[in-house]
Amino acid sequence: MKLRFNSLLFSIVLLAVNASCFGQTKQDSLDVRAAVLDYIESQHTPNPAQMDRALHSRMVKRTFWKDRGTGKEYLRETTPESMVLLAESYNKKKDKFPVVPKKEVRFLDISDRTASIKLIADDWIDYMHLIKLNGSWKIINVLWQYHDSERHQ
Repeated sequence: MKLRFNSLLFSIVLLAVNASCFGQTKQDSLDVRAAVLDYIESQHTPNPAQMDRALHSRMVKRTFWKDRGTGKEYLRETTPESMVLLAESYNKKKDKFPVVPKKEVRFLDISDRTASIKLIADDWIDYMHLIKLNGSWKIINVLWQYHDSERHQ
């Protein structure tokens, strides 16, 4: 009986320690998801304010690219300012996405202040890092690629 009680007590203490170390809440998960959806949905329906809301001012978005002339591969980077401009103009004609666009948000890891997410969209995959600063979740890093990597040129 005493052994069972000690095991139960140990389990409760362990859960409490884990909760305090990895203290994301249900609201954190909802807020991370909202930031990721702001990012992709701002491109579906042009909305630069929605994109701006999702991104940290020092976010960097990266991918690999191939120069068509030389065939040499290189790292291509995009800034928050470019992403806000993209959100303003990319899908103005409503021809870049299906009527019901794909936006699958997969949580790879989340703690009380950081999160890693995989966003699967119609034509590409984004791996994202988010950070919680001043109570708000923002995208700080994005690494992306087309599903068909031959499109990177």
